[in-house]
Amino acid sequence: MKVKPLFDKVVVESLETEEKTASGFILPSASQEKQQMAKIVAVGPGGIIDGKEVVMQVKVGDKVLYSKYSGSEFKVDGKEFTIIRQSDILAIVE
Repeated sequence: MKVKPLFDKVVVESLETEEKTASGFILPSASQEKQQMAKIVAVGPGGIIDGKEVVMQVKVGDKVLYSKYSGSEFKVDGKEFTIIRQSDILAIVE
């Protein structure tokens, strides 16, 4: 199945979280914070949104940092994804 976002939406897949602390303790998944770094897997076309033209600044494959509590999570074919607005992306990580 393929997901194609609309307007200024971006589909991201979280990158692996660190499961150990610096001292070597393994963290249970319940105590880990929500990951804010992700890889973009699909990008909407942009367009006119709320009367303003939105040009997409990101592309598929970019690694990005996004707002902690933004987006909606969903599963496709057993994989977890998050769909967010481009304006919720804080930075592109190089």
